Amino acid sequence: MQGSPENIPVWGTYEQLDVRYDRDRKALWYHLNPRPRPCFNATILAEVRRFQDRVCQVNRSAGAGADRPVDYLVLGSRYNGVFNLGGDLAMFSRCIRDRDEEALRRYARACIDVMYRTVVGLGQDLTTVVLVQGDALGGGVEAVISNRVVVAERRARFGLPEVLFNLFPGMGAYSYLSRRVSPALAERLILTGTPLTAEEAYEIGLVDVLVEDGEGERAVLEFLARHRRRRNAYAAMARLRDRLWPVTLEELLDVAEVWVETALALTERDLRMMHRLVRAQDRRLAGDGSASPETAARAQDAPA
Repeated sequence: MQGSPENIPVWGTYEQLDVRYDRDRKALWYHLNPRPRPCFNATILAEVRRFQDRVCQVNRSAGAGADRPVDYLVLGSRYNGVFNLGGDLAMFSRCIRDRDEEALRRYARACIDVMYRTVVGLGQDLTTVVLVQGDALGGGVEAVISNRVVVAERRARFGLPEVLFNLFPGMGAYSYLSRRVSPALAERLILTGTPLTAEEAYEIGLVDVLVEDGEGERAVLEFLARHRRRRNAYAAMARLRDRLWPVTLEELLDVAEVWVETALALTERDLRMMHRLVRAQDRRLAGDGSASPETAARAQDAPA
């Protein structure tokens, strides 16, 4: 149930973000709908940041405790079969060729800004949930695991293809993965680029709730009901995790500087591989199935 219009706060108007409010559950769903391809472009990053600001403002004006309208943020995607294909590779390539270090740094910080705010529940102890119903690559994986709870349908797949063009996912992947799985496994996933099925991701702890295709939204609603009944216990575990394995903004920004430095050292061959993946993304949108994690992995052995 959505509640009557007069009781629904205004969350803002967006070009590449769809917002839906569930008043009964105090859950705010926001679905990524970036264009022209499902990656993190500058517009979607700015809109997510503006959306987060609005959530904070609405909750603060309502006061603390039971009166605040949002306890849960639920992230999803409007692309059929794709959660998100990651960073804006076309922009990366352009900036690297132009030696535009500052543009790369601004982009990395914009990504870190919205993901770190997700990690800390916007500083309001919100529970962040993500529903993955398709492929998540690179920065898409980072966006997924910056959330507290990951719900995935079996068709979801996860991959970190940056190593194919001699780079690494620099907006939090190692930090988030090493806390969800282990530093050794995080490094292996990043350096091999090996894609994971949803079941494999569930087995190593990357996914919290695994369900059949088409059952994702129901699973999220069941989790919200379960979480509300046991909110005290869930909140205590969240505090323990944050105390024992905190992710700091300083850590993420330091990693981003290494990413910028590494990106600027890429060769022309690396950039051609990056461009090949951009073309694969475009073919994916045209409907031929390219840009899947498996296709990205096979591209490693293709001639440049």
